[in-house]
Amino acid sequence: MNKSFSIVIMSLTILCTSNLQTQARPAVCSDNSKFSEQALIFSGNATMDLANKVAEYLHIPLGKALVQKFNDGEIQIQIQENVRNRDVFIIQSTCPSATQSINDNLMELFLLVRTMKRSSTGSITVVIPYYGYARQDRKTTPRVPISAADVAMLLEQAGVDRVLTVDLHCGQIQGFFRNAPVDNLYAASVFIPYLAEKDLQNVVVVSPDAGGVDRANKFLKQLEKKGIPADIAMISKQRAAAGVIGSMNLIGDVTNADAIIVDDMCDTGGTLVKAAQLLKDSGARRVFAVITHPVFSSKAMEKIGASVLEEMIIADTIPLRGTVPANITTISVAPLLGQAILRIQCGESVSALF
Repeated sequence: MNKSFSIVIMSLTILCTSNLQTQARPAVCSDNSKFSEQALIFSGNATMDLANKVAEYLHIPLGKALVQKFNDGEIQIQIQENVRNRDVFIIQSTCPSATQSINDNLMELFLLVRTMKRSSTGSITVVIPYYGYARQDRKTTPRVPISAADVAMLLEQAGVDRVLTVDLHCGQIQGFFRNAPVDNLYAASVFIPYLAEKDLQNVVVVSPDAGGVDRANKFLKQLEKKGIPADIAMISKQRAAAGVIGSMNLIGDVTNADAIIVDDMCDTGGTLVKAAQLLKDSGARRVFAVITHPVFSSKAMEKIGASVLEEMIIADTIPLRGTVPANITTISVAPLLGQAILRIQCGESVSALF
């Protein structure tokens, strides 16, 4: 009896302690001064504007860091404040930017993580709004790397504790990180409130290929939660060669509909522009595109500006370069990232954001 009684007392003590810890966490979230005592946010050069917006959303300054290049092109990094035992968030898309390549920005991120690790930080969360190399997620021909997995390996070996990203190209990339948890945010939560103000009629969500049907279906459900009923359609593509579309066929009906093409990224813009034209030719009233990551290589923005697209809505996960056409609208994911950072720091659910 004494032994059983002791076990009960121990169980109640653990339960009470757990409840007290759970109740104490929201206080950190509700008080930014306490948050800033525990956490710091730093940024590389790839997405500095977005990082500033996230810091502004959280009402804290960006951490002081020198991130530049030596005369020979080598990356120079120096953290200019104490980070010992602090929880550090590093915001950096691994994307091309105006003055740097994808590899420059990836190396910046790697060296930032290593610098933090050598400076005895408490934990390191990398916030990668756009995860570069994501399209190389499997072997399609002999003797090629699986680059998405190799980048994950690089970051884990560097010392990353957690990864926060937005709309991964494919879900299995989360599994490429063996030890670091990955939180994959969905930009639909910032796009849909904007679309809800567009007086949409007879909405049809369109997947540009078979692989994107699940993404389009999730987007449709989010629209319906906002009181916007929608149908779904898909475009079937036949490739003439790698990167070359031979023909397109529409599966579904878009007659007199506001068609919304949903995809995670836009690269050259050729396929998207052809898809929009197909929808218009098939009777669509207006054609919108909702694209999270504006890779926009080559003359993509020129093609989009001259296309039948009523409006293309993008996120700021990749900074735009060049003249932006009038039919491209950027919605910031800074509030989404800010909320996720706050929840990670407080030990609260990130999935609850969706």
